Amino acid sequence: MAEASTASNRQTGILGWVERTGNKLPDPVFIFFYLIIALVVISVIAAVSGVSAQHPTALDENTGGALVIEAVSLLSPDNIQRLWVEMPKTFTHFHPLGYVLVVMLGAGVAERSGFFAAGMSKAVKSAPKALLTPVVALVAMIGNHAADAGYVVLIPLAGILFAAAGRHPLAGIAAAFAGVSGGFSANVSPGQLDALLFGITEEAVGASALDPTWTANIAGNWYFIVAMTVLYLPIIWYVTDKVIEPRLGAWTKGAVAGADEDAPVEVDEEKASKGLRAAGLAALFVVGLWVLMVFAPGTPLVDEAACEGIPAADCSIHTELRPLYQSLVAGFFLLFLLTGWAYGRAAGTIKDHRDLVNMMAESMKDMGYYLVLAFAAAHFVAMFGWSNLGLITAVHGAAGIESTGLPLPLVLGLMVIFAGLLNLFVGSASAKWALLAPILVPMLMLLGISPEGATAAYRVGDSATNIITPLMVYFPLILVFAQRWVKDFGLGSLTAMMLPYSVWLLISGVVLIVGWFYLGIPLGPDAPVGYTLPSAAAPAIMQ
Repeated sequence: MAEASTASNRQTGILGWVERTGNKLPDPVFIFFYLIIALVVISVIAAVSGVSAQHPTALDENTGGALVIEAVSLLSPDNIQRLWVEMPKTFTHFHPLGYVLVVMLGAGVAERSGFFAAGMSKAVKSAPKALLTPVVALVAMIGNHAADAGYVVLIPLAGILFAAAGRHPLAGIAAAFAGVSGGFSANVSPGQLDALLFGITEEAVGASALDPTWTANIAGNWYFIVAMTVLYLPIIWYVTDKVIEPRLGAWTKGAVAGADEDAPVEVDEEKASKGLRAAGLAALFVVGLWVLMVFAPGTPLVDEAACEGIPAADCSIHTELRPLYQSLVAGFFLLFLLTGWAYGRAAGTIKDHRDLVNMMAESMKDMGYYLVLAFAAAHFVAMFGWSNLGLITAVHGAAGIESTGLPLPLVLGLMVIFAGLLNLFVGSASAKWALLAPILVPMLMLLGISPEGATAAYRVGDSATNIITPLMVYFPLILVFAQRWVKDFGLGSLTAMMLPYSVWLLISGVVLIVGWFYLGIPLGPDAPVGYTLPSAAAPAIMQ
């Protein structure tokens, strides 16, 4: 870490400016508190100035016309009372909080039992030499479900495996880092990140009051993140083998002393294999249980009455399957919990039920910072809604975008680039989305883009620049991994090595999101790209 710090101090130019500027920013928790103070001041000014907009869907009961939404001061007696009286409710009813904590209760067991590490190691070590790069990249992207384990386990392991195959270990580290962090949102199935982001999206939709019936579905980007995986895999493969590794040159030094001293401590291979087989059976049990609850008599996860009284053209199988989609948070909790427990029992890392409970408790300890951040973010989002500034800004912002004549897919592409630039300074995915969602989600809804579409566009930009910003929390750790193989490898060297990945992932992500919206492909089950406001009043967007 000392070497990383020294290297970072020597940075000049754009990289140095990014690092110096980012380091001057306060912790995201305090960013939200400062924003709340600014929001209070702006709300007072807006209320005194009579800032307003016509609600796109709601009717005024007195006049029968469109309801006029006026800015409300956060220093009004009602809002002051609301802040102090409803503080526990504001925090505990913050949608991402419950989603993330439930999933992480199970994921913590899967990580601490060694299941995630064993699964990733098994997949990578079994890869043929010719396919080492794509296997590392694919496992890295799927390994996002394993949270920290993807960084701490797979990245140093990839360096060791590349060196053992006679290839440059830094190429392995680069491929794994690009997959874990650059492909942060890509995966083959939803997970805790989807629960986190869609929880914030649901909070933003609720605060806007545009569509009280809309609820989050953590599978809302499922098809899209699979497409990201399919797209990013050959890009990471090509950049690693054709761009990065040739520049690094041939590896002839062998493993340096201590290069693998921080590699994960592995369970005996026979026990690990036994544990993985047990985890596989547990996974089949959970999948079978969910299938049973969909197709068995009584169908608890199918709402067979959902289409009653609705025209057939307006109903679909997805409407009836909404309980299934909403149950996926609990499903991933149970999947991670049982596979982790089954692996631990078979491999010997879980001796009894006390070990299981301790692992769940430890995973909640790791969420301590997130709870503090969620407290600040919850109040910022809620107060933004109380002031009506979010909806007013969204209405006028949507009108402004319409006046430019820009195609909506191009607007989304620009949104991706904006999120990528913001990511250079604010690393937390949840912090950025909690900041942006209250404006962007309702604004895009007014323009005919679904909340799922707004979330998909954000996550593309959020991940592409992770691998080139020194402010990403794991960036110094990756530098340490690299310095075990090349002692004088500095922060600038790491950024330069990862820059081709970032550029190509960002470009391809923009092309993907723009093309996806032009084609109108659903982003997930019951998650169209387009959106139509409820037709209560629906006057034209006001300028």
